[in-house]
Amino acid sequence: MTRHIILGNGNILVCLDKHARIRDFYYPYVGQENHVSSNMHRIGVWIDGVFSWVSADDWKMDLSYRKDALVSEVVALHERLQVRLTITEAVHYEKNIFLRHVQVENMSLQEREVRVFFSQHFHISEANIGDTVYYNPLLQSIVNYKGKRYFLISGQAEGKSFTDYATGVAGVDGKDGTFKDAEDGVLGKNAIEHGSVDSTIGFSLRIKEGTSKHIDYWIAVGQKYHEICQLRDIILSHTADKLIRDTEHYWITWANKTDVNFYHLDQTIQNLFRRSLLVVRAQTDNHGAIIAANDTHTFHYKKDTYSYMWPRDGALIARSLDKVGHHDMTNKFFIFCSNISSEDGYLLHKYRPDGSLGSSWHSWLKGNKVQLPIQEDETALVLDALWKHYDKYKDYDMINKMYSTFIKRAADFMVTYRDPATNLPKESYDLWEEKLGVHTFTCSTVYAGLIAAASFAEIFGSKSDAKRYRKVAAETKEAIIKYLYDEEDETFIKGVFYNEQGDMLKDKTIDSSTGYGLFEYRVLDVDDPTLVRTMDKAFNRLCAHQATCGGLARYENDHYYRVPGAPENPWFISTMWFAEYMIAKAKNLEELRTAETPLHWAVSKALSTGVLSEQINPLTGEPLSVAPLTWSHAGFIIAVIKYLDKFEQLSGIKD
Repeated sequence: MTRHIILGNGNILVCLDKHARIRDFYYPYVGQENHVSSNMHRIGVWIDGVFSWVSADDWKMDLSYRKDALVSEVVALHERLQVRLTITEAVHYEKNIFLRHVQVENMSLQEREVRVFFSQHFHISEANIGDTVYYNPLLQSIVNYKGKRYFLISGQAEGKSFTDYATGVAGVDGKDGTFKDAEDGVLGKNAIEHGSVDSTIGFSLRIKEGTSKHIDYWIAVGQKYHEICQLRDIILSHTADKLIRDTEHYWITWANKTDVNFYHLDQTIQNLFRRSLLVVRAQTDNHGAIIAANDTHTFHYKKDTYSYMWPRDGALIARSLDKVGHHDMTNKFFIFCSNISSEDGYLLHKYRPDGSLGSSWHSWLKGNKVQLPIQEDETALVLDALWKHYDKYKDYDMINKMYSTFIKRAADFMVTYRDPATNLPKESYDLWEEKLGVHTFTCSTVYAGLIAAASFAEIFGSKSDAKRYRKVAAETKEAIIKYLYDEEDETFIKGVFYNEQGDMLKDKTIDSSTGYGLFEYRVLDVDDPTLVRTMDKAFNRLCAHQATCGGLARYENDHYYRVPGAPENPWFISTMWFAEYMIAKAKNLEELRTAETPLHWAVSKALSTGVLSEQINPLTGEPLSVAPLTWSHAGFIIAVIKYLDKFEQLSGIKD
């Protein structure tokens, strides 16, 4: 179950599925404390004695966003009931309020009563223990709370509050919840319940034939009761419709902060570029954590999710934000990484948005020997991204504070964390988090991280440190070429690993990251024949449809979400990497234009809302795994920016 729509402001993230049901509601961190979890919020309609939830099969759904904004627009049509709902939703850009405006159109030839129901099923702080939900007559609202988490649910139609409500037990003792109570068109008005609970509110409208009326609905969120009261007052004084329009204007301005000249790239690429920026923003917490993904349908896999900050993903996503001027966000990300770094300088597997350590499957042992449970590229890539950030924005004060506590520690760790016999980095887990070994991609990022550290040392540290980092970087590069190039195949291999006897063995898995790491992190020139052969081999083996570059798999024989009987699934990340390679290699405008093919492939595989998943079913083109994946969107942004930069260079617009 993908998330077709996500709405957020850095404190709240709300994710909706293809039926416009709220499936995830995060607060106060993006990606932490999903208060809906495995439940859902529903919308239902009662007309002429017939009830239907909008998620039923007989509703035709058209889901989209308003252009360049984190504001949704969903059209739900029920032909038999002759009713159409136009649902506009947003999380206010500043206040912690989820807003919904529903235009209800009576398409019949007679005046009718239409009752619209909104069902809420919270598991506050991800547990159905000890919640309270009650009708508050002073606020004319439903209040759902536990501890320091308060949710106020209310709305208006024709200037009046909801006309019907119910609170009740849900999910225990054989009781489904108050949403079942709505299905006869009337709610029981039970005023309070505690434990595992839900609530439903209802509005009754008399709508003349061929006309429409609207309902405003909202959920205000706070850590104290008085906070949600204040937010309710703001909604009533400004109106929900105006708050949605203000939010739309804010995001349009935000998405167009940098005036990007797209030249001849068509509108579909431009639209996905700005939609990708907005998705990245929605999945970034205001405290600095850039979250990988937030759809909880992944609970089926070992009861865990993608709602973590991987330093590697975050570093590459931060690059995309830096390229379009959003350094205020990336500043927070780099400070976040500095704060979570270990005393020895490395970053661990993944982290929660509050800075605490995330779950992991990386062992501290290899056999009976200690093995750091890290992916070393995560430490190296943050240094590389931080240098590129500084080179663009010259945030001197921030870097000056971080140099000794983060940059130098990380660089010193990479200097020492290597095999003295080969000068290669010691074993760590690969970027796909599956294999322990010494991987070409990881080694390439270590080289780049050390070069970045040397550049920082020349400005903020010492010349001796800079010299030492550059020396180790050069030794790392030499070791990559010596040990990770396969003379027999005349290409670079994924990596090497060591058996129990200490013998070095080759991992010759064809992996899209191998060649990408070599040219992106400047280990080899893009025209180096060994790199060209490596990239050609990857393309020939991993591209789903070679004639049109129909998406690139991440590596051969990848079984993660593999479709039975099909080739490996194409990933947006690896496909955009190949686009970057085509862009870097282009010597003229004609060659550059070939890089538009993977960009258009990405556009063609996006959902109607512009959301990109992690993977694509190679047989049907449907999304697989999580959606949206923040890294997929960042990869698209980076590829487009690189395309435009290369176009300007080849056209002589910029030197």
